[in-house]
Amino acid sequence: MGLSDQAILEQLQALDRMHHLHPFTDPQAVKKAAPFVIEQAKGAYITGQEIRLLDAMAGLGCVNIGYGRQEMADVAVEAIRTLSYYHSFSAVSNPYAAALAGKIASLAPAGLNKVFFANSGSEANETLIKLAYLYWRRKGQPSKRILISRDYSYHGSTLATTRLNGNAPMIEDFGLAGGDDVLKAISPFWYRCGRDLEPEEFGLAAARDVEKKILEAGAENVAAVIAEPIQGTMGAIVPPDSYWPELSRICKEHDVLLIADEVVTGFGRTGHWFAQETFGFEADMMALAKGLSSGYAPISAAVISDEIADVIEGKGCVLHHGFTTSGHPLASALALKNIEIIETEGHVEKVHADIGPYFSKKLKTLEDHPLVGEVRVSGLIAGIELAKDKSSREQYPLEASVCNHVGQMALVRGLIVRPAGNVVVLCPPFIITHAEVDFLVGVMRDALDETQGALEAS
Repeated sequence: MGLSDQAILEQLQALDRMHHLHPFTDPQAVKKAAPFVIEQAKGAYITGQEIRLLDAMAGLGCVNIGYGRQEMADVAVEAIRTLSYYHSFSAVSNPYAAALAGKIASLAPAGLNKVFFANSGSEANETLIKLAYLYWRRKGQPSKRILISRDYSYHGSTLATTRLNGNAPMIEDFGLAGGDDVLKAISPFWYRCGRDLEPEEFGLAAARDVEKKILEAGAENVAAVIAEPIQGTMGAIVPPDSYWPELSRICKEHDVLLIADEVVTGFGRTGHWFAQETFGFEADMMALAKGLSSGYAPISAAVISDEIADVIEGKGCVLHHGFTTSGHPLASALALKNIEIIETEGHVEKVHADIGPYFSKKLKTLEDHPLVGEVRVSGLIAGIELAKDKSSREQYPLEASVCNHVGQMALVRGLIVRPAGNVVVLCPPFIITHAEVDFLVGVMRDALDETQGALEAS
């Protein structure tokens, strides 16, 4: 669809404003200003209304192989022609879903060999919650129902996963606060929460806060701890190296399942296939989405250990859970091709040894800026922490919208980033080049300079 015709563009914008309820958007903002219509995308760039932008967020941290790959289009056409749809209920499969399950198991950390397909990270995490409950019930421990998540966490938008989040408006707006079946531990957010400790000391302390919650609730009542290896949505929070091995030890010691939410970090984002390898721990379950298909089709996976699968499957009972499009042929075919591209083009190795270190080195140069308190990077995910006062680490009040101003100043210069409170989050596609990283860092410095000037003038 070409939008060079202004009348067509305005018609689409009018339809959108009248009928489209946008996620994570103030409806009044859409009423005041027409939505930006993105028309096409190629490589690391998106284009809309004759404006071309470098997408340093890869959509929502998902388009790892870049936009508009011809080989992905070819696979989609062939899959639709061959098998446009069939379900996976009642022991039915299709060639793409079967092959994809095997591929995920071959890449996953040792012992994570059973895969359930869903359509989003939210659904994958909700599936894992239900499987954790089922596991403990079939082991004769039905009292293990409490889930522990963390401040600053994000696990989804369904009823169950929303309650796990460390995002107060998501919970309060829908009246989902309360209850004693979800507990929150502190985040391993050293910059904001651990200023009196060295990073590795704080990593241990943050992990032991999870242990404190387990002991307070009684380990016999705790089903699982669910955590993102890097807390992406709420600020690209990279934990100290000491955190994950200690948290894994604690969960094993108290017989509590550990769920790794690898929706953002899975499939190479941190320079390893999975962040469990990056941070040196083993989970009992993990959620995958985003990079599974690079966003070319909605698909996610809930992956569980052999031990959990043996318990769940050993009773000979029907698994009363599933989605109409679980293991959809088209989505599965695209995910398989996406993984093949990541493998054959060596993207995981490049993130680990080439573009990831370059990205980190260049972004770290922004730490000398008066507005920047810290730059956190792991592979190709980063958070630029803004600080009102560097020495005290005082934050700007959110109502001042300083981070949003930085994001807007980047946008007018041709760069998409994601403001998150007082953090600018970046999560670029794996195909980003050194020259594009240089452009990105230059734009960010200019955006920070302009924001600083506006603050000084106010």
